[in-house]
Amino acid sequence: MTNRSPAPSAAVAAYRAGVPRSRVATAPLLRALAVALIALASAGCTGEDDQASAPADTSASRSAPGSITVTSSAFADGAPIPEEFTCRGAGSSPPLAWTGLPAGTQSVALVVLDPDAPSGTFVHWVLFAMPTSQQELATGTTPPGTMQALNSAGDRGWTPPCPPSGTHHYGFTVYALGEPPDVLDGADPETAVRAIEDAAIAEGTLTGLVSAG
Repeated sequence: MTNRSPAPSAAVAAYRAGVPRSRVATAPLLRALAVALIALASAGCTGEDDQASAPADTSASRSAPGSITVTSSAFADGAPIPEEFTCRGAGSSPPLAWTGLPAGTQSVALVVLDPDAPSGTFVHWVLFAMPTSQQELATGTTPPGTMQALNSAGDRGWTPPCPPSGTHHYGFTVYALGEPPDVLDGADPETAVRAIEDAAIAEGTLTGLVSAG
């Protein structure tokens, strides 16, 4: 755009023409006029030109991962896990079901963690490569053709809750994976969990409680 400065006042015009300063204005007045002119010129440059030169906001707005709903017929979210699914009972894995897999899901994974373990988060189960048609797990079952990583006890598959003290929270998290996780069957738990999280496009968690004693 073309910026036009306002017509100079008589004092400024005379100053530019070389008329002695004493005949047109005092020094303070001239300084004030100069400041005013600079302000007006700056104001005239605002608008579309400034908007075009302003840096664009390149931060992409990311939508939150789709929420998967995980449930169990054995316990509600935030409720105690029945003893039969702990080390004081049969120790089988509890029944689970999930809904809400988003479009683009290629496979499903399940990770069970206890963040309250004395030595740090304990991995109880890492199950992956489940087909998208798989939307539930019966008690103590593992779908054929799926893969399992080691748990923190060093075993492959599920290990039941057995807290040494207090009340522990056990999170059963189902992940929708947009690509195959970069992990092999029988991998160590940390590597497996990290690979699953990297490939996830959505997740949902059911939390159960188990107390010592």
